[in-house]
Amino acid sequence: MKIQLIDDWRAVLRKAWSLKFSLLAAVLSAAELAVQFMQPESVPRGVFAAIAGGVSLLAGLARLVAQTELSGGNNGNNT
Repeated sequence: MKIQLIDDWRAVLRKAWSLKFSLLAAVLSAAELAVQFMQPESVPRGVFAAIAGGVSLLAGLARLVAQTELSGGNNGNNT
């Protein structure tokens, strides 16, 4: 199986909310790891992990929402 980029990958990279939420979840997961090493008392354990989980859920939901700026206004349908 050969992996191939979609034709409008640049537009998706700039505009897709699902991708933005996925990247934010990755950053929050990294923050949770960093907090464990620094162990500041002001940040309870698991806060960033919980937020990352919520953002991951938003990423999944955003993947289902039509984004007219990416689909040309036809929700991805060519009919």
